[in-house]
Amino acid sequence: MRGPRSAGQGAEGRFHQEMMGLYDRFADTGFRPVLLRRFVLLNGGVAAAKELVFKPGTTGLERLLDAGKPELSMEALMLRPEYRSLFSEPELKEATQRLASRSRSRGRLQAQPTERK
Repeated sequence: MRGPRSAGQGAEGRFHQEMMGLYDRFADTGFRPVLLRRFVLLNGGVAAAKELVFKPGTTGLERLLDAGKPELSMEALMLRPEYRSLFSEPELKEATQRLASRSRSRGRLQAQPTERK
């Protein structure tokens, strides 16, 4: 059963609150990730991060990298020492790789020129 897990105490509850705070941090860069916020509200912060970390282009990381603020990302939040235990090694590895990758094309649609006849 899916549902928000914001009521929990401990690391999971704190992580959820920080995930909710990402919306405000992103807003400071001129980006308002409404869908990210809704997903966190509906699923809880940890469950949302576990799912989104494997879906490139869904967390706003590219915009934060462009703004020079990778430390504000969901991926950086996942890798903080106090939250690492909430995630599996593959999830942490993916978060690390996403932060290390500077490729903007990963997971994004690219416009392709069409031939005119």
